[in-house]
Formats: sequence, structure tokens, C-alpha cells
Amino acid sequence: MDPKDRILVGIDTPDYARAETLVRSVTGRVGGIKIGKEFFTAQGPDRVRQLIGEQKLFLDLKFHDIPNTVAGALRSSLRMRPAIVNIHASGGRAMMTAAAQAAAEEAAKLGVAKPLVIGVTVLTSLDDADLAAVGQRGPASEQVERLAALTQECGLDGVVCSPREIVALRKLCGPDFKLVVPGIRPVWAATGDQKRIMTPADAVAAGADYIVIARPIVEASDPAAAADRVVEELEAL
Repeated sequence: MDPKDRILVGIDTPDYARAETLVRSVTGRVGGIKIGKEFFTAQGPDRVRQLIGEQKLFLDLKFHDIPNTVAGALRSSLRMRPAIVNIHASGGRAMMTAAAQAAAEEAAKLGVAKPLVIGVTVLTSLDDADLAAVGQRGPASEQVERLAALTQECGLDGVVCSPREIVALRKLCGPDFKLVVPGIRPVWAATGDQKRIMTPADAVAAGADYIVIARPIVEASDPAAAADRVVEELEAL
């Protein structure tokens, strides 16, 4: 994979004009755009594809509901032609199986490429203490491995995981299981509220397929230059 194609830039703003400026600044410099709840809720599905054009879309809505509802949401999401969609692995076996089946069936019906359906394991803003506070069995690394194994059993294509779990999950789930990794912070960027982080080059070297970067690029004084700087780090591997 070309180094730049591994980079997905997170656009997390409700403002269309702001989002459009950011997308324009990184177009051709990165592999795709991640759209999350903030933009999607403010602007709706039609504006998602209008915003990013023909670029690769990671639709980051983290569906989590009863199996029938999540399956319906996956079917509806394909109108935006996402390359990647995600659901919460903690929704359980029935929900994940229904999501995987729905994505495959709807893609075949529409004659479009099936998106990668990936499970969210443990959010990168959570640590062991946070898991304990909500009654989940830790440590976070073990919970991630449990959920990743279940995700693979349910027929999903991969998981979202923090950089710290890349090596363990690559060993556990094999080379074809996709690892989409947020919590990426270049050495020149602020940490923010992410607790389990790694540099872009270190994450890819460890085995990440895709790295998700938002604030270090979109909050930079020159987002295009920041994106180029990350690409240069990956090209140096």
C-alpha cells in the first residue's frame, strides 16, 4: 500500500464550509476521509458524499443497537458508498453477525463494493480505570483481545484498536484482519484526550493497516503541510 493511502483524516466539525476547506486542503495527499457523528448529525448523509467527492470514506458512526436496527443502519449507510463502516463490538455476537450479513447483501443488491465492516473494541480515550468504573473486566488490552477475537468469529473484516494493541492483535487475528488505528499523534503534535497513543511511523511499523489522524492535521496552521509531514514519516520507514 502506498504510504499516503494508509492515512484517513478525521473531519469532526458540524460546519460544512469548515469541513470543505479541510477536505480540499488534504485531497490527493491522504488515502481518505473519516466522517464521524458530529458532521453526520449536523449535515446528513447526502452532504457526506457531496463533501468528499470520490475519496475513500470511513463512516465512523459506531453503530450499537439491537441486531435488526444495526443491520438496517448498515444497509442504509451503503447509499454513501463507504469503504469502511464500524460498529461497537460490545454489541455482541448476534449484532455483529447481522451487520456483516446486511453489508454483504446490500452491496450485492446495489452492485457496489462491500465496505470493510470493523468492530470498535475499546475507545482510545479509555484506560483500565475507566473500564473498571463501568463494570467491564480489564485490563484494557485483554478486553480488546476478547472483543477482537469475537469480531473475527462473527465475520467482520477487522477492528478499530489503539496503537498499543496492534502487535497483539496482528498475532491473534492474522495478517488479513484489518487494523484501523486512531490515537495517532506525531511527536510534534499535542496528545489531547487520547490515552493510548503512538506516532504514525511506529503504528504502521507495528502492523496497522490504516491510521486515523484528526487534530494533528485539521488543527494545524497548514493542514496540507501537516498531512505531507505525516506522509514523509511513513515514506521513511
